[in-house]
Amino acid sequence: MGLPWASLQVRIFDDDGLVAAITAGAERAIAQAAISVVAAATARPESIALSNSPFIAAPLDPAGVAALLHRRVPVYDKDREGHYNLISALHKSLRGSDPQAALYYLARMLVAGEEPLYLLRRLTRAAMEDIGLADPQALVQCLVAKDAYDFLGSPEGEIALVQACLYLATAPKSNAAYMAQKNAYRTAKETGSLMPPSHILNAPTRLMKDIGYGKGYAYDHDAEEGFSGQDYWPEGMEPQTFYEPAERGFETKIAERIAYWNELRQKRSKDK
Repeated sequence: MGLPWASLQVRIFDDDGLVAAITAGAERAIAQAAISVVAAATARPESIALSNSPFIAAPLDPAGVAALLHRRVPVYDKDREGHYNLISALHKSLRGSDPQAALYYLARMLVAGEEPLYLLRRLTRAAMEDIGLADPQALVQCLVAKDAYDFLGSPEGEIALVQACLYLATAPKSNAAYMAQKNAYRTAKETGSLMPPSHILNAPTRLMKDIGYGKGYAYDHDAEEGFSGQDYWPEGMEPQTFYEPAERGFETKIAERIAYWNELRQKRSKDK
């Protein structure tokens, strides 16, 4: 949950009373100072221990405020620019295969009090979007990290986030599955009214059987090499290529599999 920025006000007093009232709606530099004070006042204990950040246990006089602001308190607004800047930096560092930078931005967010489960969701997204089938274990690592964090909690469980982060940053990269999704969705929207061919339609009733549902379906396990080579595309629609594996990681093996099935499909088609 973010801070109530609309009502945030930091009041500074001296012996004679109110000296200044700084609001988050003030000029950026002044608002940043106010946010720094609030960050120190609301930081969680484990974050203070990890970052050497000050913690406000009592009202500060002007000298205390000045000392606090000179210590460069880590500032992090969970629902504003700082939040989005750091998560963007983390994701792009992962995509760019820089484990040291990725770990730095992960640490910045955790130390500042970001919700670990939010970071786990973003790591999982990166595993699917930027690694995909180039390393199928990337997604597994993220899901296991989520289970480990659920089991241990903070701060011990945060090492699971670190491990997942480093795995993703060092894994081979591919957005082929991500792009395949976009391509398939686009075509599905354009051709959404086309019926699948009748031979692969289920026929639970006599009427459906009478009109040809399921007629001519070849059960692949009964075919040579477990492959019938039948056409599964809607009538009037040419076969499409949505997924094109990258020449990296496990996708090189997947590309070999696809080439094998395509060659066998052409052979079966000629034999008919």
